Amino acid sequence: MTTTGLQPPPAATDRAALTVRGLRKQYAGRSVLDGVDLEVRAGECFALLGPNGAGKTTAIEVLEGVRSRDAGEVTVLGEDPATAGRAWRARIGVVSQGEAAGPALTVQETLDHFAAYHATPRSTADLLDAVGLADSSGTRVARLSGGQRRRLAVALGVQGRPELVFLDEPTTGMDPVARRQFWQLIRELRAAGTTVLLTTHYLDEAAELADRVGVIAAGRLVEVAPPDELGAALRRQATVRWLDDGAWREVRTEQPAAVLRDLLAEHPHGEVPGLAVTRPGLEDVYLQLVGAGAPEVDA
Repeated sequence: MTTTGLQPPPAATDRAALTVRGLRKQYAGRSVLDGVDLEVRAGECFALLGPNGAGKTTAIEVLEGVRSRDAGEVTVLGEDPATAGRAWRARIGVVSQGEAAGPALTVQETLDHFAAYHATPRSTADLLDAVGLADSSGTRVARLSGGQRRRLAVALGVQGRPELVFLDEPTTGMDPVARRQFWQLIRELRAAGTTVLLTTHYLDEAAELADRVGVIAAGRLVEVAPPDELGAALRRQATVRWLDDGAWREVRTEQPAAVLRDLLAEHPHGEVPGLAVTRPGLEDVYLQLVGAGAPEVDA
């Protein structure tokens, strides 16, 4: 992948790119966001995880200034998105879940057209290469696959060299190769100091890209931590599983060594049939945090 011309502005200082305090939003009297507190540091890649209807997209739209809030304080790049003007909007990039371009123009014509809206746009050639659309530059948008349209949306979102980019489920519909290509683009943006806030359903994507992740469920932010530290209390509990007279048995404990010691004592030859010791991975922790029975709302 060619990276020439894709470097954003120099890395920001160690300050908050956005802060949220007590954010609330209701639809028809039903809470979609229920007192969310969040801070994302400048230059950080932050992933927001949660099931459908948890409030992720609503939160992102409030931060982008395209949806009103009912209560709470929100500051993004030093301004309130609800009242920020054109100069502020030029500093952010947005990749939403909707269509980013009309169907009549080609991919290259689309990028060339929107380049005129930015003071210092990235070159079309470099954007095409970065999102894997160089071979489709002459294809009309109407003829692109769903994954190709997502790539074009990403290109448009970073075209203006934003200080902060919002990515709402950016790799939905992408094939594995396109996803990996997108990951590399995000790494380059992150390394150069661009702040990235993305929502995703892919836990591997969050683990690969994010400095920190936040899990939102039923409108509440239940935990924020680096991916490998998420659910630290849950990860301490191990599951010891073995076969006993042809039937599976298991014990969940924070002290698996004691259970193993007892099992080995019961098996003088030192072999316990089917013995396995496992700890929760990121997916296990995520499922426990969101709760299998968490109520869903339209968001």
